[in-house]
Amino acid sequence: MTSTELRELNDHELAQKLAALRQQHFQLRVQATLGRLEKGQELRYVRRDIARCLTVQRERRPAAVGAGKAPVAP
Repeated sequence: MTSTELRELNDHELAQKLAALRQQHFQLRVQATLGRLEKGQELRYVRRDIARCLTVQRERRPAAVGAGKAPVAP
């Protein structure tokens, strides 16, 4: 999935997609541990999709929260 496709999703859909990708990543890791994973690249692709989802989520945060800036006292 491309980042432009992820940006078209709303926040709820993006969170659901991220949860599904994390579940898929877990299942692929288990398969790799057991030696049953046929396509090793698939694990890499899922990790990259997770990173894309997290990047889009962080882009949507307000600038003050995302930058870690503390509010200025009067």
